[in-house]
Amino acid sequence: MLRVHFTATDLVRTRVSDGADPLWETVLSLHRLQDRHPDPALPVRRRSGHGDGRGPHGRGPLAMLLPLVPRRGYFPDFLTPPAAAAGVEPGLEALMSTPRTRLRAELTVLADRNPLPSWTRSLADGEPTTLRRLARALRTYHHSTLGPLWPRVTRRAHTDRALRLHALWHGGAEAMLRTYGPSMRWRSPVLEVAYPVDRDLRLDGRGLLLVPSCFARSPVALADTALPPTLVYPARAPKADAAKPAYQGLAPLLGHTRAAVLQALGGDPTTTELARRAGVSLSSASEHAAVLREAGLVASVRQSNAVRHVLTPLGSALLRENSPSGV
Repeated sequence: MLRVHFTATDLVRTRVSDGADPLWETVLSLHRLQDRHPDPALPVRRRSGHGDGRGPHGRGPLAMLLPLVPRRGYFPDFLTPPAAAAGVEPGLEALMSTPRTRLRAELTVLADRNPLPSWTRSLADGEPTTLRRLARALRTYHHSTLGPLWPRVTRRAHTDRALRLHALWHGGAEAMLRTYGPSMRWRSPVLEVAYPVDRDLRLDGRGLLLVPSCFARSPVALADTALPPTLVYPARAPKADAAKPAYQGLAPLLGHTRAAVLQALGGDPTTTELARRAGVSLSSASEHAAVLREAGLVASVRQSNAVRHVLTPLGSALLRENSPSGV
């Protein structure tokens, strides 16, 4: 179990990232790629033309990346620098600027758990050529494999973020932290996280950055507690996110009653409030909200004994496009 210890200052400074982090998603998708049953959304397989993982001069990016990201367990923190929150290129620039002492220390930890190929010695020495090759491998894999999926990844992260921020705005940081169950449980002043190793993370006034991820199997934190505290977690997603084309998800919205329910969603109403606004029964409001949720237009979160419904970015955009003023 991972125990994250908060102070009052940490609660004030805890925040949710603006969206999916491209390098965290890249690294975590490499975990998923090596599963016995890989994510069917990943359009690449380990034995495809992306390399066999044996060296930095293989046929593709996986030849360099897979030795650094084992199927399970530890991978170096330098692969996911905070600068990547601003995009792939800022993240790769930060990676290539990693101090040699840190490269060596983190690769030593990795080597203690997984045999590493000989070329990683030059990476541990901070050789600029090897660092550039690593950055190129990450860039190529991200754009070729995750690029086509990025709209879905972004939508899932934004939907999850809207849900968490609703709880934050209406109940504060502690209320938001209670929305992360069952793998994350808030027991003030500690966030208990299901984790493969037993460890404590003391925030000491730095706050915590929570990052929703499309590819995380379970919550994961940076191994080095001296780095900015970050916790990446599986983003909650609408069921329709798995495979439906957008037009199929929107088809059930045809009809006056469901359109009225969608328009009544301003201000994040409870199911009871939604029924009253739309002029429908409670059961009908719940049913329509479920359809809208499956279409990716609404996210729902339970607060105490009520369920609140919040428009996703897609739902908000749909309303804007269909409003008389266009705004």
